[in-house]
Order: sequence, then C-alpha cells, then structure tokens
Amino acid sequence: MASQAPQNANLPLLYNDLMPLSSVEHAKWRIAEMSDVGFLATQHAIPVTVDEFAMVQRHFPIVFSAGDNPVPLALMGLNEGVNTFVGEDGKVNEPIYLPAYLRRYPFLLAKLRPDSEDLSLCFDPTSKALGAFDTGEELFIDGQERTPALTRIMAFCEEFEQSGMKTGQFMAELAEHNLLMEGEVSIQVDGQEQPFIYRGFQMVDETKLRDLRGDVLRKMMQSGMLPLIHAHLFSLPLMRDIFGRQMAQGRTPGVAAA
Repeated sequence: MASQAPQNANLPLLYNDLMPLSSVEHAKWRIAEMSDVGFLATQHAIPVTVDEFAMVQRHFPIVFSAGDNPVPLALMGLNEGVNTFVGEDGKVNEPIYLPAYLRRYPFLLAKLRPDSEDLSLCFDPTSKALGAFDTGEELFIDGQERTPALTRIMAFCEEFEQSGMKTGQFMAELAEHNLLMEGEVSIQVDGQEQPFIYRGFQMVDETKLRDLRGDVLRKMMQSGMLPLIHAHLFSLPLMRDIFGRQMAQGRTPGVAAA
C-alpha cells in the first residue's frame, strides 16, 4: 500500500501537465463526456475531502496517508497499481460514488505566479476530455464569455478548494490531539499459512479518542469533527471487502507484507 498519494513531477495525482484555460487559444474547444477512465486503473488511492466522508464511507475505506502532512484517501485497491473498480475496458464496473477529486479532473484552480494569491482555471492538456471537437459542450461563447458549462466547472472547482481548506483544518485538529496512529490490517486467507499484512497508512487511534476529555469531545461533536472520525472508523472494515475484490479478480500478490 502506498504511504502517500503519489505525485508526478510535483503535479497533483492524475495530472501529467497543467495549462491555463484561455478564451483566445481555446475559443473553439469543447468538453466531451469522459466515459473512458482507464487512467484510473493503476490508481488505488484517491484523495477525498471531509465534505464527502458520509458518501465515501459507504463504498471505500477512508484512511490517511503516511508522513508529516497526511491527507484522507479513499482506497479503491489495497496494492499499488490495483484499482478494483475499473475494468479492462477502462470503465467503472459498477455504480459507485466517484470522489470529487476525480470529477474535477482534468480541471483545477492553480496559481500562475508564486507572488500572487489569484487562482486561475487550468487543465491537463493530455486529457482526452478537452479539444476542438465537433460534439460536446462548448466552453466559450463567441470565444469570449463563459458558457453555462464552464461556469459550472468553475463553481465546482471553487467548491473543491473550499472543501480542501476544511479538510486541512480537520487534519490539523487530528494532529493537535495526536489522534493518528500507524495503521495495519491483517487478513487471513483459508489455505494460507501466513496472513496478508497491509501497512503504510494512518488511522485514528480509538484508545486515544476514548481518553479525550469530555469538553474536547463535546467541542468535536459541535464542530462536526466527531462524526467525520466515526465515518472514517466505520469505513475501515471495507478493507476486507476490497481485499475480497482483489482475490476475485486474481490481483492479489503472494502472501507477504505489502
């Protein structure tokens, strides 16, 4: 299991490159429906925000990446390079909740200059979802004004940034109360002498959570933090379900610490 959400050349997960969206250069571009998500087939952990915990915990285990700056992750597989929800045809193989991080792709808001706090809408130019297509939703009207489609995209990216800030605050509170611990799950398979051991992630320490002072727990409940922690904890048994999916798909490595 990866210890953190992987990145390529300091770019966010999934993004191979970034380019600002321009009403001049991309005046005639359209966005097409992205039915092929084969790029997800090798991604086993997807970042999620706290606003999604209630939905995510129904489908995926929620864990936290290892390291000094952990982030919440939805596990779609337990081993690196394995996504149990994407088939060989590049399509999601059953109805599931898709995290906002995936639905935002290939767009994101980014700073064009390090000395400015302004965020501009950028996109991954290697994505097949954008281009000078004959079909799809237009991004600009007469090469100038935003179309309703582009307005929705902008609003979604802005909401994602706000959710990201709330997630950062949540992670800071977990750190403040020293609630994270190194995680480990052991899964015994019939006919195997040794269990499958998965590490390289963090989880909330339930003992430390129970030992918190009453006023701290009350504050967490009032702020909405405690329900988020419970959503994370309730989701952890799904790791065995994901393991079962890997077994059924023949994508589980030999018995060893992964």
